[in-house]
Amino acid sequence: MSTEGHWIANIGNYTFNMDTILTMWIAMVFVLVIAVVATRKLSIIPTKLQAFCESIMGFFWNLTDSMIGEQGRKHIPIVASLFLFIVTANLMGQLPWKLIHLKQGELASPTNDINMTAAMAIIVLIYYLAVGIKEKGIHFFYHGLSFPGIVMFLIDLLDMITRPFSLALRLFCNIFVGEVLVGVLLSLCAYFLPLPIMFFEVFVAFVQALVFMMLTIAYISMAVNEE
Repeated sequence: MSTEGHWIANIGNYTFNMDTILTMWIAMVFVLVIAVVATRKLSIIPTKLQAFCESIMGFFWNLTDSMIGEQGRKHIPIVASLFLFIVTANLMGQLPWKLIHLKQGELASPTNDINMTAAMAIIVLIYYLAVGIKEKGIHFFYHGLSFPGIVMFLIDLLDMITRPFSLALRLFCNIFVGEVLVGVLLSLCAYFLPLPIMFFEVFVAFVQALVFMMLTIAYISMAVNEE
């Protein structure tokens, strides 16, 4: 059956949004293929693709060095993976999926699904908690039995709840609203009216991926740095 535009599949007692699961795998395969092709034959004199990928990695290196410090580069794998996957997933929402007719729902961007954005936010939460505990041990949570220490613990606990919630909602709402707006304009005039919004959504796709990545780096920085 179809619920709220999603292609729903019931497997046992669980319900899955198959449309966003399918596009999620397409986005992951695309990123992996580009990574394999770009790193297959590295040379001192780089090809255009290698030079382009090296410039992207240089951007990640500079960003983590400035925000986290000297140990920032060891967190590049999760930071770069999140950014590249999210920007690819966001841009998939601008593809003409409506030309593919399904009996149930329609294909959409993976980040058009709150389950997808929530899963990534939880991964970020688990990751920065793990690195924080690894760096600081029990003192990452424990601030003493004094009144200020208990207050700080409660604030940290509130942060742990609100951070993934805000990460998930921000990305989901921006992509979902953009795709709905483009769909409405397509129904009114399929030729020229949606173009300005579609170009704007390409910009939003990069901005939202950048925001998600920057907040992830900020959370990791707060977890590992002493101050």
